Amino acid sequence: MGKILARIAEGRVLISDGAWGTFLHQKGLKVQECPESWNVEHPDKVLEIAKSYVDAGADIILTNSFGGSPFKLDGYGLMEKTRELNRAAAEISKRAAGEKSLVLGSIGPTGKMVMMGEIPEEELMAGFEEQVGGLVEGGVDGIVIETMSDLEEARVAILAAKNVSNMDVACTFTFSRTQTGAYMTMMGVGIKEFMEMAVSAGADIIGANCGNGTAGMIEIVKEIRKINPEIPVLVHANAGLPQYQDGETVFPETPGEMAPQMKDLVAAGANIVGGCCGTTPEHISYISKLFNSGPL
Repeated sequence: MGKILARIAEGRVLISDGAWGTFLHQKGLKVQECPESWNVEHPDKVLEIAKSYVDAGADIILTNSFGGSPFKLDGYGLMEKTRELNRAAAEISKRAAGEKSLVLGSIGPTGKMVMMGEIPEEELMAGFEEQVGGLVEGGVDGIVIETMSDLEEARVAILAAKNVSNMDVACTFTFSRTQTGAYMTMMGVGIKEFMEMAVSAGADIIGANCGNGTAGMIEIVKEIRKINPEIPVLVHANAGLPQYQDGETVFPETPGEMAPQMKDLVAAGANIVGGCCGTTPEHISYISKLFNSGPL
């Protein structure tokens, strides 16, 4: 049992962090820039983001490494810096976390259509192992493979994480509700298929992120618990469903609106709750206070 599972076993709801990308852009990241490059070019600004979530009461924070696979970094001419950028991402979040919080190394999709045979499994595996290696060297306490929609890509990522480390590995998919009421990924993967793959590949924690506000995540967690009542569940919900206002995408739920719904999310079976798009340190502060101010 790794550090994340040990905390869950204590029986307390764990609070994770919120959005990172929006913050990076607010601090000056340009649209054409590589977010992970900031881990070495502007580490102080990345540290400010990580520390803001620790100060807000997050038990777990992620790393600025979502697009840190060599395949994503290749688009910026940075493939050879894969290990360096991921190691720096982990070191920054660990510095922010101190003794207060744990750090999950973030791994997002590669952008390759694995289901369509766009990349050989061996190459994909080696790339994920390189990314995980950098995160482990930087001191993460676990790995989260997130925002996935392709079963094969996620399976290889989980196996790569297990090959390189003995840490807890979480895997979250992004589901959207179809017209029939079912929750599916953009690749047509359902919750049951995702769970079968993740558990068989060795994931220690499963769940969902992005794509839904808290209300939608409650339904997803209920479906997960019907299938498997035991496995720990992590959820990073958006701050409501996106709305388009004045040419911008906004997420409308305020901290006061989002936080109370977390009680229902936990009641449905979630063990780790945090935020995705539109979620700020203020949201996380509200959620943290909700769960740490006394009995629910």
